[in-house]
Amino acid sequence: MAKEKETKTNAMRILEKEKLPYTAVTYECTEFIDGITIADKLGLPYERVYKTLVTVGKSKEHYVFVIPISEELDLKKAAKAVGEKSIEMIHVKELTPLTGYIRGGCTAIGMKKQFKTVVAEQAAGLQELYVSGGKWGVQLKLTPENYMKACRGSYADICV
Repeated sequence: MAKEKETKTNAMRILEKEKLPYTAVTYECTEFIDGITIADKLGLPYERVYKTLVTVGKSKEHYVFVIPISEELDLKKAAKAVGEKSIEMIHVKELTPLTGYIRGGCTAIGMKKQFKTVVAEQAAGLQELYVSGGKWGVQLKLTPENYMKACRGSYADICV
C-alpha cells in the first residue's frame, strides 16, 4: 500500500525549520471559501480561527493583519498600530504577486517578503489558534506564541 505524500507548504517548512510545533488540519477544497465556512466544515469555534489580511498604508508600505474570522478589521486602529495616517486593503489581484499566496490560502508565515504583522490582541489569551496553511485545504493549528515567533508579529487592538 502506497503512503500518500503530504505536500508541505512554505509555512510548514518554516515552522519545521524553526522547530515550532504545529498540526496541519486538512479538508476538501477546490476553490476559495471563507473562514466561517472552513470553521464550520472543521467544527472549530470562530474565535480560534484567524484570517490574514494584507493592506497598504499611505506611505505605500504593506502591512499584514491577522484577526478572528468573525471580526472586522478597524482600519483606523490598524493604521495607528503600524504608525500610518491611513491604510486600505490591497486589491485581490495584488495578493499573489505580493505575498506568494492565493486568496483563501494566505498566511503571515513565509510570504515573499517579511511585512510588519499585527495580530488581534485576543489571540494572546488562546491556548491554540488556526491560520491558513498557505494553500486551500490546509489550516495550521499552533500556539499563539509559536505563531508570533514564526510571523514575527506583535499584538494590538485592531478589530471593530
